[in-house]
This record gives sequence, structure tokens and C-alpha cells, in this order.
Amino acid sequence: MDVASLPGDPRFFTRLGPFPASRLAEVAEAELVCGAGGSPETPFRGVAPLQAATAAEVSFLDNRRYLPQLGETRAGAVILSPAFRERLPDGVMGLITKSPYLAWARVASLFHPPVPVRPGLHPSAVIGEGAELGESVEIGPFVVIGAGARIGAGTAVAAHAVVGEGVVIGERCRIGAHVSISHAVIGDRVTLHPGVRIGQDGFGFAVGPAGFETVPQLGRVVIESDVEIGANSTIDRGSMRDTVIGAGTRIDNLVQIGHNAKLGRCCIVVSQAGISGSTELGDFVTIAAQAGLIGHIKIGEKARVGAQCGVMSDVEAGADVIGSPAMPFREFFRNVAVLRKLAKRPDKETG
Repeated sequence: MDVASLPGDPRFFTRLGPFPASRLAEVAEAELVCGAGGSPETPFRGVAPLQAATAAEVSFLDNRRYLPQLGETRAGAVILSPAFRERLPDGVMGLITKSPYLAWARVASLFHPPVPVRPGLHPSAVIGEGAELGESVEIGPFVVIGAGARIGAGTAVAAHAVVGEGVVIGERCRIGAHVSISHAVIGDRVTLHPGVRIGQDGFGFAVGPAGFETVPQLGRVVIESDVEIGANSTIDRGSMRDTVIGAGTRIDNLVQIGHNAKLGRCCIVVSQAGISGSTELGDFVTIAAQAGLIGHIKIGEKARVGAQCGVMSDVEAGADVIGSPAMPFREFFRNVAVLRKLAKRPDKETG
């Protein structure tokens, strides 16, 4: 099979290896089961799905529905849970772990680490007066760095990105193409994917006798360390206090976060969700796709908001809600069941 047709096409991704099975087990924190013909020194060149992997690739299984593919795989090794250990085909090595998907992420990252920063300043970049660039910073074509901005060591800023005046970006960050950042303080190891907009005016206006009058937005956006924000997502700066994104949070593509919102640590916000101004999320909250949260409410720690959910009031810590207006999962599906029964009742008038 052509190497380019496997995951990690070398035209687009860094490729390292080969690595021995013992190294994979170490990275995955997994028990290595060699089986017949295998050894800790058996080399592997990459990762691939069960149905496409060869003896030189590692695959993984984390879902019972794919057990038939496990029986037919030609992979040299498979990462899987202890529950599927006895289903390993003859001649296939096993990497046994209670967290197969996490182990898969670590093994895949071993073969395909992020593209390294290439330090340097492209001649087309524009650097404002008093801007500070740390050691080993990469500044790509047509980047604009505003006056007084600070870029931390090891950070890469891709083509056509705009970093506004006074903005602070920490160390080892990845700023994607066409990103714009203003009125923001950003921590270390933050990734902003292409098209992200940070720090623009919040949606604030007053109604006067002649129409709408814009309210000045005088806050900032504070993004703590280890945050990742997906393509074309937008985060408004605060009106009087800061908009805050907590450490470790993951935000998907096409998400809107309004002014003064506050997200706790390690929150997940999935594509096309909208969080209105002054709403607060506790730590480890999950907001599913296309959910909409009204402003000035609180979502408790570890709560989960379902897809297309309309949240109009506070949600307790640990609660699971769905529907519009939002309600507990059990109540929602009970209501659905009742409506289905009513819909099946015969029409008395037509008999």
C-alpha cells in the first residue's frame, strides 16, 4: 500500500519512526502481549484503522461494534481494553490498557508529533513599535504584530494573522492563519485554529430616542493556558469585566462566546453552540452542538447540556439536560413517550 494513502500523509504531517513494540507500550502505558512470532523489538512504522492496517502498523479497538473487524485485521498490533484481550487474532500483538483511546492518542502522537516551530521572521511581516518577540518565535508571511504586543518564546504565528496592540501571548502557542486577536491576554500552549476572532466588541447597545446607541466594551479576553479554540470561533471581550476561558478548555469550530462569559477549567463546547453574555460555566462542563445558552445564568460543575438544547435558567452541578426549554434527560424522554402515545390515539370524531 502507498504510504501516502495511510493516515499521516507525509506531505502534510511529520512522520517519525519506526519504533519497537516496547516503546509503544511505554508511551501508551499498556501491557504488551507479544503472542506467537512477536517480540518487544518488533518495529512499527505508523498507525492505521483495523481494516487497512498491515503488519507494520498499529491499530486500536474501543467499540464493541468493530469486533468483527478485529477478527479480520492484518495489523501487527492492536491497542484494546482487557475485555477484548481474548479476541486478539493469532499473530497480532496486543497493547492492553483500560484507556484505549488515550493510549491511541499517545501512540499516534509518537509517530506524528506537531510540526515543529521554525524560528524566524518573514520579510513581509509588520512588527509594531515596542513589540516584544521571545526566543525561537515563528512569524509567518503578512503577519501584523501591533505596537507593544508580546509574543512568548516558541510561539508560531501563521500567515495573515493579526495580533493587536498590547496583546500578550504566552509561550509555545500556535496561532493559525487569518486569526485576529485584540484586547486579550493569552496563556501558554494555547492553540487558535484558522479564522478565530478574539477580543472584538461584545454585543452591547442601549435604546435611545433616535435608535440604538453602542455601549463601550471596556473589558478584555483572558485565555488561560492549554486551551484550544476551533476554526472560525469568536470570543467577545468583556463590557466592564473580562471574558474568561479557563485552563484546559476545548472549544470546537464555529462557536460564539459573548461578552463577560466565564468558562471554568476543562470545559468542552461543541460546534455551533452559542453562549450569551455574562453566563458562567463551572469546571468540566460539556455544551453539545448547537446548544444555545441565554445570558446571566450559571451552569454547575460537570453539568452536561445536550445538542440543540435551549438553556434559559441555571443548571445544577452534575445535571444532564436536553430539549428546549432545557429539562433533565429522563423528563424529556418521558414527555416524548407521552406525546407519541397521544399521537397514536384514534380520533373520536372520525371514529
